[in-house]
Amino acid sequence: MDSIKTAFLSPLPPPPLQNPNRRRKPLKPLRIRASSSSWTLSDGNGGGSKPYRGKPRKRPLSDDDARRIIKSKAEYLSCLRRNQGCQAQTPKWIRRTPEQMVRYITDDRDGHMYGKHVIAAIKTVRSLSGRAEGEYDMREVMGSFVMKLTFREMCVVLKEQKGWRQVRDFFSWMKLQLCYRPSVIVYTIVLRMYGQVGKIKLAEEMFLEMLEVGCEPDEVACGTMLCAYARWGRHKDLMMFYSAVRRREILPSVAVFNFMLSSFQKKKLHGDVIELWKEMLNAGVKPNRFTYTVAISSLVREELMEEALHTFYEMKKSRFVPEEATYSLLISLTAKNGNHDEAIQLYEDMRLQDIVPSNYTCASLLSLYYKIGDYSKALSLFMEMEANKVIPDEAIYGILVRIYGKLGLYEDAQRTFDEVESLGLLKDERTYMAMAQVHMHCKNNERALHLLELMKSRNVELSRFAYIALLQCHAANDDVASAEDAFQRLFKTGIPDAASCNDMLSLYVRVGLQEKAKAFIVQVRKDGVQFDEILFRTAINVYSKEGMISDAEKLVEEMENVGLNVDKFIKTSLMAMYAQSGGLKRAEDLFTTLEKPDSTALSVMICLYLSTESDVDTKRTLKLLLETSGGLSVASQLINKFAREGDVSKARLLYDHMVEQGHTPEEVAVASLISLYGRTHQLGEAQRILGELSDSPKFGSQIYRSLIESYIKCDEVVEARNLQKEMVGQGHPQDAVTVSMLVNALTRHGKYKDAEDIIHESFEDDVELDTIAYNTYIKAMLEAGKLHLAASIYTRMLSSGVPPSIQTYNTMISVYGRGGKLDKAVEIFNTAQSLGVLIDEKAYTNMISYYGKAGKSQEASLLFNRMKEEGIRPGKISYDTMVNVYAKVGSHTEAEKLFQDMQRDGHFPDSFTYLSLIRAYIESKNYPKAEEIITEMEGEGICPSAHYNLLILSLAKAGLVMEAGRIYIKMKQMGLSPDLPSCRNLMRAYMDYRLIDEGISLFEQINGTMKPDSFVLSAAVHLYESANKKREAGEVLDLINKEGVMFLSNLRVGTKVQGDRAYVNMKSKPM
Repeated sequence: MDSIKTAFLSPLPPPPLQNPNRRRKPLKPLRIRASSSSWTLSDGNGGGSKPYRGKPRKRPLSDDDARRIIKSKAEYLSCLRRNQGCQAQTPKWIRRTPEQMVRYITDDRDGHMYGKHVIAAIKTVRSLSGRAEGEYDMREVMGSFVMKLTFREMCVVLKEQKGWRQVRDFFSWMKLQLCYRPSVIVYTIVLRMYGQVGKIKLAEEMFLEMLEVGCEPDEVACGTMLCAYARWGRHKDLMMFYSAVRRREILPSVAVFNFMLSSFQKKKLHGDVIELWKEMLNAGVKPNRFTYTVAISSLVREELMEEALHTFYEMKKSRFVPEEATYSLLISLTAKNGNHDEAIQLYEDMRLQDIVPSNYTCASLLSLYYKIGDYSKALSLFMEMEANKVIPDEAIYGILVRIYGKLGLYEDAQRTFDEVESLGLLKDERTYMAMAQVHMHCKNNERALHLLELMKSRNVELSRFAYIALLQCHAANDDVASAEDAFQRLFKTGIPDAASCNDMLSLYVRVGLQEKAKAFIVQVRKDGVQFDEILFRTAINVYSKEGMISDAEKLVEEMENVGLNVDKFIKTSLMAMYAQSGGLKRAEDLFTTLEKPDSTALSVMICLYLSTESDVDTKRTLKLLLETSGGLSVASQLINKFAREGDVSKARLLYDHMVEQGHTPEEVAVASLISLYGRTHQLGEAQRILGELSDSPKFGSQIYRSLIESYIKCDEVVEARNLQKEMVGQGHPQDAVTVSMLVNALTRHGKYKDAEDIIHESFEDDVELDTIAYNTYIKAMLEAGKLHLAASIYTRMLSSGVPPSIQTYNTMISVYGRGGKLDKAVEIFNTAQSLGVLIDEKAYTNMISYYGKAGKSQEASLLFNRMKEEGIRPGKISYDTMVNVYAKVGSHTEAEKLFQDMQRDGHFPDSFTYLSLIRAYIESKNYPKAEEIITEMEGEGICPSAHYNLLILSLAKAGLVMEAGRIYIKMKQMGLSPDLPSCRNLMRAYMDYRLIDEGISLFEQINGTMKPDSFVLSAAVHLYESANKKREAGEVLDLINKEGVMFLSNLRVGTKVQGDRAYVNMKSKPM
């Protein structure tokens, strides 16, 4: 630009802009005359021939073949039109003089636009493009064309070149020719070529040369230079040159203005576009369609809605049809600025023009319909898109997902989202968030969290909005750790908003983390979070509950300073805080500031007066509360609150005050008070309330249920059953909770008949039972031994469509197992597994137990191993059950191994475990090992009484009488008392093996310590008679008659041979 800082770019300011309302006078065209001779379109030479003017006299052509030439020219022009299309602008036929026609025939054009020598010159110069700089001399190359080309033909050759070097060199040669004369036209051709290839410095030098040779630049030359600057983004130089052009009162054409505007817009210099647009209008340049389009686009980008719309309507007045992109930008801008009617009108105008909307336009309209809630129009637009074959993009699908979510069409929203994913369009974070918002709207936070995790796994960058949604989901699930993590991630994106802080603070309050809540308030205030009214309210409520009066008052003061109103809720919270801290006077002062105290404020004051035992104030405030709308309900809720907290005195006092003022509390409040009396075992008070409300219309089902529950908790099951009959007789419906609770209580007290009657009554009355109720019924009948009825209840449960739980299947396994129907129990177990029910340890243990009772230790072992394979760690009961299974079949090796596994697994064996292990050795006849286990058990500090009894019993049955006697003596020495079955079996062994003295000794030992049965007494008689002790035998007979037991006369002494030798041999074997 420095090369042309001449008088052309004078520092003088540009002329003032004319009044835009007054049309500017057209500029007088500037004529440049470079020489004394001029040329016309007809001949191209100055010469002596004059152009034909007027209508010449008709005379025959001098050439007989002239008509053929004319016909050929007409055919050429016709062909040119066909090749250029219907809008081709072909030159009109030029009437020539006879002299001009002769020259036209003899100029060797042969019907072409240029003569052969011109075409040859063009090709010659073009051929130099393949040669490097300095490899040719233009004077030598063009030597054959000297004096053959006219000035106009040289201009043609110059214009037809493709390379800037050829233009430069040919122009230099051209200036050496005699027919050359400086002209703005030839300089314009060179400027255009330099501008096209970006040789701005050469263009500036050429422009300066044009000025130096005295050629005054015209509109075309200046426009060419402006387009060169615009093409290559030289906007500063462009504006300087434009100012110089305007100072010389040269007005560029609309095409040049379009070029400049387009260049500014490509660089997003929309402010410069608007300024140039306004100057163009002020200068009186008439814009075309492209100019309007560019101007509207920049106005939209700068969000100048009014000016954009004004320009749009001016464009329509000029009868230009706007493009789809123009409509789209205006629709988007008007919708964004809330001018909904204008946006819809633009779309309707667009439809009248038969313009098919683009995806962007449809997305803008769908967003508009979504905002204003006109979902029917949104769906209609989507149908129009399908009719116009407009393929929706991801943004449109995302808006549809939001619309379906707003309408509650969650399945349609999910189906649309799945369609986006199947089409491979799911890439934008906003589409994921649209579906996540739908899930959150329908309280399905787990699916929303799953979607957010899916975004992370697919490397979709989470925005600030996504972290806010993540926080909301975790807060709704009361997941403190995850919510804190989400909040920290949100904090990294910037200072959190007040709503997110309120979610976090409310979560702390909800889960009882008061210390964290207080620390959080301090932290967010330190971080500079801008509190809104809701966050202020929550924070004040936290401080109020903690009794932090000064902190709460500071927040209230800060709230007032930022212009927020301290509403009734905050004042009520402060009142509650003052009440908790004993500040009755401050609470009353704050209460008096309320113009119209609401029910919440009145309830707070009632609680305060009840705490201070101020009956007069309590009654007065209660009266005010009962006079307000909904006051009875609030007072009833207070009773309910005190009842839940277990405060009998306040609940009862408030109840009495309400009754005294002629108001009966709501049924739910009375029911909660009765339940409280039941929990505290004050049935008398509950019955008193029952008497007061016997004739009240509010005596309904809830009160009956509370009374029944109270009777059950006080173990008055008969009264509970009678009250249930009364409730049914009064026509009140039964519910599943009450009947299941009553059945359970009756079963626990052994009243199986009443429990069964209630079950049948509930079936007859079609009470809607749930899973818990059916489980209670089945378990009750199992305990009652009514196994068939239990099975029929299970069948009814399935036919009613009530889903069984794992407890149901456990109970039914017990039902069939206890009934000896092992195959049915296995079927129930397999059914539970096939339905996907999570089988717990109890079910496995129950099934293993019944396998053991059936003697199927192998099946039990396989099931035990399968339980461990399923990842269920066996507990002590499971180990005990499996050891007992091995014990029943005498598999002491497996039992011992399992016993060791149990200890390694961290379970300590108890008396039952050792008893099962001892039974395993006894069943395998390994009595010495069984005795060793008992000795080991004694070392663990476990009483071996039952275990010794089992060993004595087993030894006696096996005929090892002396060993059984030794164990008996050992027990006595240890201070343990053998039980009656052990003594009975030992007595029988003594009789069978004729150990008379030992038998008599045993009888005399147990006679004073336990009450013998008929067998022991009868055996003693027979032993005494065998020892000829008639007197002692008679005494025992007298005792038998006295006790009223039967004498067993068929007993015999010495029926078996003693087998102690076998035991002695067994004991001597190595273990």
